[in-house]
Amino acid sequence: MALTTAAAEKILADNFAPWVLDLGLSVDSVDGHEAVLRLPWSERLAREGGGMSGQALMAAADTATVIAVAAARGGFVPMTTVQQSISFQRPVVGADVLVRARLTKTGKRMAFADITMTAEGSEETAAHATAVYALLG
Repeated sequence: MALTTAAAEKILADNFAPWVLDLGLSVDSVDGHEAVLRLPWSERLAREGGGMSGQALMAAADTATVIAVAAARGGFVPMTTVQQSISFQRPVVGADVLVRARLTKTGKRMAFADITMTAEGSEETAAHATAVYALLG
């Protein structure tokens, strides 16, 4: 069963810590093994120098991966992050960040994801992450 954007928004609202929800993430799209979330620009999330903080980008990448796994499974299943790595390539200043999480492999117990983050209106990668998830249910 395909996961709708509305169902993905509900997963986001129901399954994340309040501080993650404070990031203001929203689901732009879900499709098969992919999810695109929007991290809205906020001065509260900026680091010294005015760029979006790495902590906010890491949390957004992690969250987008959960939604991508849910899209692949047709709904939320218990899971936990096993590994996440990120490379910051250019700052994002004054723009929303589009966080595209694409599952590269899913099995019964593990999921692997590739996450690309770009400033809205740009095709240049701002950050790139990979993640491994253990599927618990």
